[in-house]
Amino acid sequence: MSERLGPNLMEFPLQFLLRPEKGPSSLLLIRLPVGLIFLTQGILKYIDPKMGVERFARIGFPHPYFTAHFVGSFEMVCGGLVLLGLWTRLASLPLLIVICTAIATTKLPELSRPAQGVWFMISDARTDFAMLCGLLFLMVEGGGAWSLDARKNSGSSRQGDDKQGEFAA
Repeated sequence: MSERLGPNLMEFPLQFLLRPEKGPSSLLLIRLPVGLIFLTQGILKYIDPKMGVERFARIGFPHPYFTAHFVGSFEMVCGGLVLLGLWTRLASLPLLIVICTAIATTKLPELSRPAQGVWFMISDARTDFAMLCGLLFLMVEGGGAWSLDARKNSGSSRQGDDKQGEFAA
């Protein structure tokens, strides 16, 4: 089947996730807050029970100790990768799952609580919504010129040019 689809179609998802085109350096202004917020929230899930295990138990997650640390690990690792701009698009995927789960489990239930409603939920969800938009933006644009992705890709493209020159000679 892959022969009919061609090698380019099969390689596109990996190329998209792991080797984004070089974007503007201003993408650092999106990567910085998104990466730092996820990194610090992941650390807090380990060092502050109120932000980790107790919160996950209150929300109703099964096995809150495991779940809090599992999510915290993804937030630290993927948040750090986003911060560095390494595999930015790939690292954004688990963080999108985390933020969508956070919105679904902590913000949407506010709509049905007495004395809260839609305006309370909108106000309470503003950071989550900003993080969701930031992650979607990074999925589309990648890490930018000031990222390890860009450095890695500029080095590999130069090596690729050298190899093409060898074969052409």
